Amino acid sequence: MPLTDSFVLEPSQDQETVENRSTSHPDIAANTFPEGGLRAWMSVLGGFMIMVCTLAFGSSFGVYQDYYTRISLDEHATSQISWIGSLQTFLLFGSGIYTGRLYDKGYFWHLMGAGSILYWISLFMLSLAQPHHYYQNFLSQGLGLGLAMGMLFVPGLSVVSQYFQARRSTAMGGVLAGSGVGGVIWPIILNHMFNTSAGFGWAVRTSGFITVVLLSLASILIKPRLPPRAPTQQPNMLYILRDTSYSICLAGSVIIYLGIFFPFFYLQLFSSFHGVSPKLDPYTIPILNGAALFGRTVPNIFADRYGTLNVFMGCSIITGVVIISMLGATSSGGVITFAILYGFFSGGAISLTAPVFASFANTDEEIGTRIGIGTFSFSFALLCGNPISGALLDSPRYFWTRPILFNAVRT
Repeated sequence: MPLTDSFVLEPSQDQETVENRSTSHPDIAANTFPEGGLRAWMSVLGGFMIMVCTLAFGSSFGVYQDYYTRISLDEHATSQISWIGSLQTFLLFGSGIYTGRLYDKGYFWHLMGAGSILYWISLFMLSLAQPHHYYQNFLSQGLGLGLAMGMLFVPGLSVVSQYFQARRSTAMGGVLAGSGVGGVIWPIILNHMFNTSAGFGWAVRTSGFITVVLLSLASILIKPRLPPRAPTQQPNMLYILRDTSYSICLAGSVIIYLGIFFPFFYLQLFSSFHGVSPKLDPYTIPILNGAALFGRTVPNIFADRYGTLNVFMGCSIITGVVIISMLGATSSGGVITFAILYGFFSGGAISLTAPVFASFANTDEEIGTRIGIGTFSFSFALLCGNPISGALLDSPRYFWTRPILFNAVRT
């Protein structure tokens, strides 16, 4: 359990907190959130497309993990291969402390442009990676794509907070639903093309062509509502870190994220080693991400009513319980049931993380920085968590009990 019971807020307490902050901070009292409108929902759609290209692509790494482990990098241990995806995920979230500050200073379009270009270059270079050349995959996919995703992720998510306050969790859930939709589409495309004459290269290039369209459309649809602030208005990071409740929330998120992505990396490999139908293997990650689509939207609706922190903690606890059931998922039905349950509740925990961080903001101008600090904090858990799981797995002997119990306890 990441946070103590003393920090569980009733919905009425959440409202009182907002009212108190509005009274003590004129910035909030003077600022009226549209809570909807064409521009607001266009920005949600644009953020949705960014999530398809960032978080969804990252959560589909299990397809690459399986392909690299069995075919193109089979001479390397699973823990070594998972460093590629872990670095990518680390940079996706960890760079938020810098991109969040740049976003707060008004560099949204610079981040969108540079991030999109680096994204396309990295995907093209990945498509040229040769089998059994680990460093090529590591540099293009782990480093290049990770940096590009980090430039796009926090700005794409933070813009929506400028349009919504009362319905912020719902709006952010709509944006993060893109990670669920993309998480279904990417694995199906990649698994199909990896196993046909198109091969690895054209599978990755096809992904690149799709993201060119999506990121271009996102740049047209999404638009910050507030102008850049003067330097005197920049959030004080030291003051933010001295916020006790916020710091405890950061510590809890680090513990949760140390194990939450384990099934997203290893479920397809797990099913292939446990007698699951070969026809089902390519669809384990899409099922997982498909359930996460609902998990990243439905809990957010309840969060606006019952309290963001309350729903977040509930999803996190259930996620830790469900992951233990992976030990018994040794049939097609078992894997499908596990994927649906884990995808839904882990999706809820992931999608509510940013709204939880944003809920501690005293002013609207702190939102990007608070989300950035939060994502930077738990990114170190993402960097280490899956390689640790890979080491506990100990390929080629594959002791699945050890990493599953490790991640259940951590989550």
